[in-house]
Amino acid sequence: MKSTRPPRYARHRFPAEVISHAVWLYFRFPLSLRMVEEMLAARGIQVSHETVRKWAMKFGQSFANQIRRRLPTPGDKWHLDEVAISIAGQKHWLWRAVDQHGVVLDILVQSRRNAKAAKRLLRKLLKKQGMAPRVMVTDKLASYGAAKREIMPGVEHRQHRGLNNRAENSHQPTRRRKRIMKRFKSAGWAQRFLSVHDQIANLFRRPANTNAADHRMARAHAFRVWAEVSGFAPGL
Repeated sequence: MKSTRPPRYARHRFPAEVISHAVWLYFRFPLSLRMVEEMLAARGIQVSHETVRKWAMKFGQSFANQIRRRLPTPGDKWHLDEVAISIAGQKHWLWRAVDQHGVVLDILVQSRRNAKAAKRLLRKLLKKQGMAPRVMVTDKLASYGAAKREIMPGVEHRQHRGLNNRAENSHQPTRRRKRIMKRFKSAGWAQRFLSVHDQIANLFRRPANTNAADHRMARAHAFRVWAEVSGFAPGL
């Protein structure tokens, strides 16, 4: 009897489990498109890296949106930070917000590092989270203070470089991916890729001080959520 294919994979030549697995590999691990192509080829699946890219663009954001809705409510302390990235030879700024547990709340790629850019980030966060934080922690960039006073005047704001290590550390996976990918092609592509990448990283994140048994339980839960959003658990 012929198996029923999930509607989202209709009219695709490759089986749904192959597409789901390729998207998971690309966003979950620091792999280039060609590396994913080679890993699939090792299992007898002949697919081009360009096809993997199209699958990532078509399905990645949808998967990320569903993962976001299934994750626990984020913490009430937001750590905000920005880091310079080069895109097509031009300096851009990657703004990122994480909660006190290290869960990435959102990212925003912008060409500026000023109060207007900080306001855009805060508005985006409030829209996505649906509520303001109890505390906002940043470095000493004055733009954060100006944006906070206008957008979230009642929120406690702590500005100290040493307090913001959690946000600064959250940039490390992005730096690894950028080295593997050589570069981001455009600000729009960086925004789309990192929006998906960070949500999948949230799902499979291993919290600090977790024992092996708890980690296995959390990982099994992450695989179940991935199976729900994609239609198939990772693995071929």
